[in-house]
Amino acid sequence: MNLAGKVAIIAGGASGLGRRTAEFFVQSRNAKVVVFDLDDRAASELRDTLGERSLACLHVDLSDERQVAQGVADAVARFGAVHVSVNCAAVPGPMRIVDRELKASNCRRFADTIAVNLIGAFNLMAHAAAQMARNEPGEDLERGVVINVASGAAFEGQSGQSAYAASKAGVVGLSLPAARELSRYGIRVNSIAPGLFDTPMARSVGADALDALTAVVQFPNRPGDPQEFARLCAHICENAYFNGACIRLDGAARLPPR
Repeated sequence: MNLAGKVAIIAGGASGLGRRTAEFFVQSRNAKVVVFDLDDRAASELRDTLGERSLACLHVDLSDERQVAQGVADAVARFGAVHVSVNCAAVPGPMRIVDRELKASNCRRFADTIAVNLIGAFNLMAHAAAQMARNEPGEDLERGVVINVASGAAFEGQSGQSAYAASKAGVVGLSLPAARELSRYGIRVNSIAPGLFDTPMARSVGADALDALTAVVQFPNRPGDPQEFARLCAHICENAYFNGACIRLDGAARLPPR
């Protein structure tokens, strides 16, 4: 898919990996972008940077299906179609299964994490795909591309990451069955499992934890540049043979137990 003139919804697009992807799609690929995010201030700053002709920002909670449905409808009303969906929105949801007093943890945090990271991914994919299926087919009869963001934790979840790891493993598990089901409409579905990237979320863990995470990155031995993530998103869109896959983008890092 040639991204020039195409319309992409980027959830979590006001900061971190989503923001850099929104910037890259607009500035390097001449696409139109609709950001779904709950941080209105950051979204407004991004809109000031990229301009209202190329970017729209909507306050959308992915765990609320009605908000997602309305957001997709508003994106179509603003730019006329939806061709690409990139879901970068997530919450970390750290929790213990059994607390320090040997009591079973309340499952509320687990459920809340699943609601945003996994159910939210399904909500956006489903409503975006319903619009993509209405697009005029392009080369290879393609109508749309879905990219969901997983994590290395989907494969090597650390202690205290049960909710986050389970939600991201679910995102990985969505890729192939969704790609198979949506192929009849010319829609491709892939996921990316990023490792450590230089984002506000990564920096929030503190210097010591960040150093420990960087130490397991094999090569290059550094956090990823969000530009590298954005370029991969663009390449997935532009390479029609990417389908039903989960791509690890992590410098060969593998998370230790703690």
